[in-house]
Amino acid sequence: MRTEILKLRTTRTPLVLLAAAQLIILAGVSGLFVSGTADLADPLTARRAIAHAGLVSIFSLILGILAVAGEYRHKTITDTYLSTPRRGRVVAAKLGVYAVVGGLFGVISSVTAVAATAIWLTAKDGSLDLTSTGVWSTLVGCVAWNACFAAVGVGIGALIRNVIAAVAAALAWLALIEGIVGQLVGDLGRWLPFRSGQALEGVPFPGVDLLPQWGAAVVLATYAAIFALVAVSTTVRRDVS
Repeated sequence: MRTEILKLRTTRTPLVLLAAAQLIILAGVSGLFVSGTADLADPLTARRAIAHAGLVSIFSLILGILAVAGEYRHKTITDTYLSTPRRGRVVAAKLGVYAVVGGLFGVISSVTAVAATAIWLTAKDGSLDLTSTGVWSTLVGCVAWNACFAAVGVGIGALIRNVIAAVAAALAWLALIEGIVGQLVGDLGRWLPFRSGQALEGVPFPGVDLLPQWGAAVVLATYAAIFALVAVSTTVRRDVS
């Protein structure tokens, strides 16, 4: 785990992904208020703006993918396994460290979203009520979404060791395939990963059937656990080269 933390501290990729996430949040929150469709009298408006901190969990997912697939790309995985021959232990360490880092991504993104939302509400003669349990429920959901997606990313990176293929597959699923599958299976679509992430924020969306927040937490944690188990089992058996 110390080795994984050192890798994170000495590479620029985590900072680049984190910075990109903050820019997306600022753009998303600003777009919500600039569009003129935001109802300032509706308490859900602030929560929908803050929810952008969960939507950027895609960057946590990519970071998790790079944790394993990136090592295969740069040929450092051999040294990693030589220093710690028990591969399952390596993957487990990555899962733990990157889940925590994903959570930190969520915390920082939440701070950015709250600040941007507060500024826009003030500019519109409104205010952000930080004593609202709903707001804090959304913030906790955003952090959990980032943490779970980071862990899922580690699993994907272990299964698909090519960085481009792994990232492309993850993005294709979230942007295209999950939407199609969701339409085919109807109400069962709410059990899919991205839809579960949305539900984890506890913010209702018109026309979208979502799980209760606690149910979404269980579903995403289950996805992370499944990917972790499959990743560990396949990594132990595969050749490095």
